Amino acid sequence: MHFNILTIFPDMFPGTLSGGVVGRALERGIWSCDVINIRDFAINNYGSVDDTQFGGGAGMVMRADVLGAALDSIQNPGQIIYFSPRGPTLNQHMVREFSANSDATYTLLCGRYEGIDQRVIDEYGILELSIGDYILSGGEIAAQVFIDSCVRVMDNVLGGGVDAAANESFEIGGLEWPLYTRPSVWRGRSVPEVLLSGHHGNIERWRKQQSDEITKERRPDLIKEK
Repeated sequence: MHFNILTIFPDMFPGTLSGGVVGRALERGIWSCDVINIRDFAINNYGSVDDTQFGGGAGMVMRADVLGAALDSIQNPGQIIYFSPRGPTLNQHMVREFSANSDATYTLLCGRYEGIDQRVIDEYGILELSIGDYILSGGEIAAQVFIDSCVRVMDNVLGGGVDAAANESFEIGGLEWPLYTRPSVWRGRSVPEVLLSGHHGNIERWRKQQSDEITKERRPDLIKEK
């Protein structure tokens, strides 16, 4: 899988993506990325990529001519994604769909300032995508979230085989059950006895019950989505 990343802060990549299982997958060639500095296509020697809004209003807007030139420089853009609160919210089902083709290419447009000129979205048929109901300073963190979530579910990325991802929150239709490891007693707190019993059927029933209770209490919306 390949990612083209358009940003005015190219030094932010690969950033956190260079560590952990996703970083090792990068080293192994399971995924790759090219970072394009939008300022390389600026309209003047000052590196300007934005301008004031037509119609007035606070905040600058990234220019269509600059972004268009940057996008046109990419030989194979694949699907172009712009991170925006106006898009559908990324979820695990969508992540699975994005990751289904290991040879896919995605071009991730990281906006800044007030946003980007609407004509760019219309011209290139760009998919707007949100990572949550809050505002970030720019799309770079959202792009890293997108890449991390997509790469980690690809084959041969996570240790532990298929179950490593399949038993996580959202993958199981709800939130994950409580997890424990050694020591069995810590500061007077003991691991639930059922987890020490060795009875796999009872353990699975306990985990299912815990998952259902936690999901009902904390994320009832996930139950409605089933």
